[in-house]
Amino acid sequence: MRLVLIRHAHSEANAAGILSGRLPNVHLSDKGLEQSEHLVVRLGNFPVSNLRISPMERCFETISPWINSIVLPNNPRFEPVIDQELTEVDYGSWSGKKLAVLSKNKLWKTVQEAPSRMYFPKGEGIAQMQSRAMTSVHEAVSTKAKGAAVIVSHGDVIKSIVASALGMHLDEFQRIVIDPASISILDFSTTKPRVLLLNDSRSVVTELLVAPKRAKNLLGGGSGR
Repeated sequence: MRLVLIRHAHSEANAAGILSGRLPNVHLSDKGLEQSEHLVVRLGNFPVSNLRISPMERCFETISPWINSIVLPNNPRFEPVIDQELTEVDYGSWSGKKLAVLSKNKLWKTVQEAPSRMYFPKGEGIAQMQSRAMTSVHEAVSTKAKGAAVIVSHGDVIKSIVASALGMHLDEFQRIVIDPASISILDFSTTKPRVLLLNDSRSVVTELLVAPKRAKNLLGGGSGR
């Protein structure tokens, strides 16, 4: 099973340098709307086993053009799942504040260097977030339906999923970069998940998603498709 991870496109909060968290009514910026339309081409047409979307508005706005242009015409009965386990980190009292201000907070160092120990004031811990996100991932990739599983979520959530797939300690997850509207693809067809694509913001990935599965761990890095 391939897992396609999509971060929401550029948002109004991204443009303003604000940590929006779970604040309501945070929509895509003009740049983000353009990115969402480009995702239609970049993702293209491939079999989808299930599609799970964070409940934050910016995530549904990101994937709606692709659903309406590609998914529903091929399968009018297809129903994406709004998945609470994939929602943004509850940043608590940090929500709505400028990142430039938060970076001066004494807890900022913990976020950057030891995120597994970070609990946002009046919010949740980063480790809690990773645990709930991986619950959703395991449900997504365990389905018997054919096709790739698709998740649309947030930067920190996707970073935590990639870190878990790679067997990295959560304290290393800040070494992973996940940009707005980026696509990352993980392969869960073997005992240990493998990364096929990471933080791609430009390519058309359809060919990769319809290619035959690579069932074996290959010596020398693999022979290509």
